[in-house]
Amino acid sequence: MQIKFQLKYKTKFREVIKISGNISELGNNDADFAVEMFPVNGEIGEWDCYINIPESTKLSSFSYKYIIEDLDTGNRYFEWGENRVIDFENFASKNIFLIDSWRSYYEPHNVFYYSAFSKVLFQRTSKRKVPAKKNNEDAYNIVFNLANIRINKNHSVAILGNIKELSNWDKSKPILLNENKYPQWSCQITVKTIKHPIIYRYCIVDTKTKEIITEENVDRILETNKSQKSNIIIRSDEAFSFQQKYWKGTGVAIPVFSLRSKKGHGVGEFLDLKLLVDWAKRTGIKLIQILPINDTVATHTWVDSYPYAAISVFALHPIYLNLNAIGNLSTKITQEIIEEQKAILSQKEKVDYEAVMKIKSRFYKLIFDEQKNDFYKDENFLKFFKENKHWLEPYAAFSYLRDLFGTPDFNQWGRFSKVENNIIEELTSSSASHYDDIAVHYFIQYHLHNQLLEAAEYARKNKVVLKGDIPIGIFKHSVDAWISPELYNMNAQAGAPPDDFSELGQNWRFPTYNWEEMAKDNYLWWQNRMKKMADYFDAFRIDHILGFFRIWEIPENQVQGLMGYFNPSIPIYRNEFDEKGIDFDFYRFCTPFIRDYMLPEIFGNHAEYVKNNFLVEYEYGKFYIKPEYDDQKKVEAFIGISEADSSEDRQKKQQIMNGLYKLLSEVIFLKYPHLDQETYIPRHSLYKTYSFRELGHNVQQKIMELYNHYYFHRNEEYWKQQAYIKLPAIKDATDMLICGEDLGMIPKSVPQVMNDLNILSLEIQRMPKDEKIEFEHPNNYPYMSVATPSSHDTSTIRGWWEEDPSRSQRFYNQILGKQGGSPFYCEPWLVKDIIIQHIYSPSMWVVFPLQDLLGIDENLRHWNAQDERINIPANPRHYWRYRMHIPLEDLLKQDLFNDELKKLFTESGRVNSY
Repeated sequence: MQIKFQLKYKTKFREVIKISGNISELGNNDADFAVEMFPVNGEIGEWDCYINIPESTKLSSFSYKYIIEDLDTGNRYFEWGENRVIDFENFASKNIFLIDSWRSYYEPHNVFYYSAFSKVLFQRTSKRKVPAKKNNEDAYNIVFNLANIRINKNHSVAILGNIKELSNWDKSKPILLNENKYPQWSCQITVKTIKHPIIYRYCIVDTKTKEIITEENVDRILETNKSQKSNIIIRSDEAFSFQQKYWKGTGVAIPVFSLRSKKGHGVGEFLDLKLLVDWAKRTGIKLIQILPINDTVATHTWVDSYPYAAISVFALHPIYLNLNAIGNLSTKITQEIIEEQKAILSQKEKVDYEAVMKIKSRFYKLIFDEQKNDFYKDENFLKFFKENKHWLEPYAAFSYLRDLFGTPDFNQWGRFSKVENNIIEELTSSSASHYDDIAVHYFIQYHLHNQLLEAAEYARKNKVVLKGDIPIGIFKHSVDAWISPELYNMNAQAGAPPDDFSELGQNWRFPTYNWEEMAKDNYLWWQNRMKKMADYFDAFRIDHILGFFRIWEIPENQVQGLMGYFNPSIPIYRNEFDEKGIDFDFYRFCTPFIRDYMLPEIFGNHAEYVKNNFLVEYEYGKFYIKPEYDDQKKVEAFIGISEADSSEDRQKKQQIMNGLYKLLSEVIFLKYPHLDQETYIPRHSLYKTYSFRELGHNVQQKIMELYNHYYFHRNEEYWKQQAYIKLPAIKDATDMLICGEDLGMIPKSVPQVMNDLNILSLEIQRMPKDEKIEFEHPNNYPYMSVATPSSHDTSTIRGWWEEDPSRSQRFYNQILGKQGGSPFYCEPWLVKDIIIQHIYSPSMWVVFPLQDLLGIDENLRHWNAQDERINIPANPRHYWRYRMHIPLEDLLKQDLFNDELKKLFTESGRVNSY
């Protein structure tokens, strides 16, 4: 069998095109052995290639993909999308001619091929099938393939052309295409002889009215004279020239734990998502966005309520299980007590994390003991176990040891502190006496999987997209860090640099990623993580997508985020100071600058106490900090603020601790730890230090030149290349729609990279990306974006409005265009105006926190806007416990409110599915 490939694509100088496929003739999907194509016509960019497959090879199908390779750099660029598949089921010929078009990554319509659209919003439940034709070896057998995702459920795709087999352009006789492989449409015609090129167009057929709309301003041409030796021609077209409006949808955002239903146990549960889906469908909402749902049980206290500190990136949180869906206990009294506790917890205004976990954990143990014999033999469980064994066994072992040692810090686990010598096998052996304490975690995860999958399938069936959330980091004391510490920089912490919202930066206390190590297996850990998420979600939000360009890395001995640096980055080399004419003095620039006059300004009445207890005067009026307090972690441990402290003591300790942190940050440059050479990083906001102010003007100016170049110019191209290396490998692991949280100190290349990779940006009105303005108008948002007025890390619309009346006044006049004074309270009509601004924005998606939507109704809104806030980022010990104040069952019955939302979304063009 001979197969000819033809591709039209104009390459750049020193670029070649190759084909990689799943057969040996195409390199068995190994790009190093891909087959090189040959340029035939440079003017139009035509490339050809032939392969011969032995007749002895029994081949029913094969898949392939085109690759561009730069001969100078060795860089390879794969075309967008899944591998192309050729099925030989109906082909008996030995000669096939494939005519393809390059699938560019940079086409805006690519986003609609992600599962959020292809498998949910645009799903076609009844696919029109056209009987397949068997090929005629004495004629030309031509297959037309068209990729077309956006098409109304009452419409079909057809083809017309200039030959009788394509109806000679007769619109009354369109040739319908088969949609059984949607979103690919196809048809096959048999032509005895061809004297001229075939000219054709695709068209839309309304299957009810029979109305036909053909492609606009395009004549497609198939030149068959190049296929004399091939009697099977497969022409694949990638773009449908048909004018359509920009598709837009609306979403709602709420954490699962915040859901309230009449069947829950004082916290939102996975099965409650089905009620939220019903409400979304009722109001025309197309997407539900939730926060991370992975297991965060580390201390068995309310501190574990923080959803971004998961002990496993695969395991789900046990708090989200519905107990009744698992079964009832055989002990009647115990079951009654659990039901009584359920009633008490359900009435609480906020989530009582510890109480909920206590009663649920007790139930899991009891119900497992009753069901374990059948559970161990359950075929569905055995299948689940086999598919998830790679993470499930280590997770169960970790959870067992965490409880046994009373800490998730595996460094305190003795011989179990490192995963070696078959420790996992030993701990999870079914013959071990403690096996039930291991298997109970299998039991819980199996039921969590089933309940979340039930909710996910329900959402898909009802054409509602479920959108998950992926934290940028992992918890330091997690199973992931325990079993694969080499994948992370365990001696560093991730965070964010200082900005207008956090002058000292943010320290998330997560280890950063060792990307070089992860790259060795093509980011397999990330790919497995994505694939697991795809079981439940068809879209997801990448928390802090800037971390794929570079992360703000903070040394392990720091508490605040101020003393960090970007990793990776190109630091400043020692000789660059000389070239700038800066007399570099390591002690002066890189150690804390402490002078006597600073102490009263920083410590007030406690200045003498600090001087006598924490500092050493090495020269008159000049000090250094004693070695036992020479980093922030040492200071934090020594001062030790306790909940038992009086208010006065707490205030004193806090002032001294913050002051010492400030002294330790009085440096201008930091040593860069990732290179052996003598290299440095300018400390962020160094111009605010006493140390900088003491320098001469000329030196200040030269240091600021280095500072501005490092933060805003030096690394831009480098960071862009880092993102292009990491993101595609991770993104292509699944077909989920990706939205990136791209807030903060944003490299200039971020918008381009995200657009190129079809990743939606995040736009928040009160956090404009233009630093010169205070608020952004939604009219200015890009189409490829998710717009929202607020998020889980901010106050709600109402809460924000009431925080600062002068700011609200400016917003009232400048953004809402209102005259006069602004109301002090954010009344329902004000919330509605802000929501209307957003739904009429160009953004593909607009997502509202549920609290903001309830804010437009005087009767449904919470009486206290401040109680609706989910998180306060400035407080690292915030208790995540917000709950809806209205049960979902009652919300579904609010017809006036639901009708109003449906009307708003419909009139703004955000309800039409196509």
